[in-house]
Amino acid sequence: MGIELISLHWVYLAVVMLLIGCMIARRDTTLLCIGGIFLVGFLATDSLADSVSGIFTSFIYAIKELMSTIFIISVIVAMSSVLTKSGINEVMISPFTRFMRTPALAYWTIGLVMMVISWFFWPSPAVALIGVVLLPAAMRVGLSPIAVAVAMNLFGHGIALSGDYVIQAAPKLTADAAGIPVGDVISASIPLVIIMGAVTTVAAFWFMKKDMKMSGAQAATFNLTKWNSEEGPESNETFTSLSLRARKWMAALIVLLLAADVAAMYTLDLQGGDATALLGGTSILILVAVTLLIHRNQGLEKITDYLIQGFHFGFKVFGPVIPIAAFFYLGDSAIFEIFGKVLPEGSNGIVNDLGVALAHTVPVNAPTGAITLTAAGAITGLDGSGFSGISLVGSIAHLFSAAIGHGIATLTALGQIAAIWVGGGTLIPWALIPAAAICGVNPFDVARKNLLPVLIGLVVTTIAAMFLI
Repeated sequence: MGIELISLHWVYLAVVMLLIGCMIARRDTTLLCIGGIFLVGFLATDSLADSVSGIFTSFIYAIKELMSTIFIISVIVAMSSVLTKSGINEVMISPFTRFMRTPALAYWTIGLVMMVISWFFWPSPAVALIGVVLLPAAMRVGLSPIAVAVAMNLFGHGIALSGDYVIQAAPKLTADAAGIPVGDVISASIPLVIIMGAVTTVAAFWFMKKDMKMSGAQAATFNLTKWNSEEGPESNETFTSLSLRARKWMAALIVLLLAADVAAMYTLDLQGGDATALLGGTSILILVAVTLLIHRNQGLEKITDYLIQGFHFGFKVFGPVIPIAAFFYLGDSAIFEIFGKVLPEGSNGIVNDLGVALAHTVPVNAPTGAITLTAAGAITGLDGSGFSGISLVGSIAHLFSAAIGHGIATLTALGQIAAIWVGGGTLIPWALIPAAAICGVNPFDVARKNLLPVLIGLVVTTIAAMFLI
């Protein structure tokens, strides 16, 4: 085999298995991750002081790796808040309401608009951006509120978030854990995201169609002022309102700026951090301009307020991610930076060593790898985050690809898709609250509507991945 597995490898593997068990039991993993970092550090250095300080150092390492992702989400949430308060979002979305003439058209229109906006604004803010406008329009043509919630949920927290082609937060996390470029994960995820999205949304529509009330839908009770700090800034603040003409001009300018960003990404071949930086800088400029325009004399102070609200949201969402990312980064090159040269000669990291060992002991093939990555991704999503466990699936993909000899990008993308579809807001009730709250329905009812379509989609996507590995 060439690499001797030592106690460090087995402790790391044992902690990974315990983490999966905790996620199945829906228990928090932070304490276990901290304990795992301490044990790995102690076995690596034989020093109590170094192992204790390694906990803090690994957290710093994880935050450094995740900082651009946390910042871009925070900035986009801050920008989406000011767009909602200014009424610009309503102008941006209102043209789509003319296409909603039947329940079927309303379902697909809401879904596609949600998907596109979620690529740029993140799904939870996107729900606030479009829900208040498109929900009443959909209900007028007979689409039930729960069908609206399902459409926003599957297209936003499912398709858009699992691919995440613009902000690239999810593929960066999985790519880093797998030790491959972000572009490889994005390219490999495209066919899988298309298959998963098409199967799931068509199945959901087919199941819901027989439940639709084709006439006389009553307006649901919903109120954006209840949008609390967990999902985004409150919307009950007064300010200088813009004229309709001004809102139209601002909406057109914002769309042009975002379109220019996308064009620049393709023209200049910007990916990962470079693409994130471009979008983040544009979002900050939009935030500043709109805030000064609507708040006028108070604009200077309000810019800071919106940024604080955005950063509060970003760090709250990624708080649970940092400990688990800190542990899983130790499975790759981070262990050398934090604890020094502590692995056997010729080792390329704990996960890679385990993969090589697995290749010599267990018959691993493409179907086994695909099923394992889907199961691992789904299990890590049980905590309702979708992001806290995708570092794990990246590491598992690294392990299995080392054993199979190829297919790391496809395995990584498959695990990412499974984790985010389950935990990012389609099956776990407490992750469904944004869409359910906007539509005035029970999140548990939305989860039940999503369950069978998502499971069908995962099965079909896993089978497809077997042929792509």
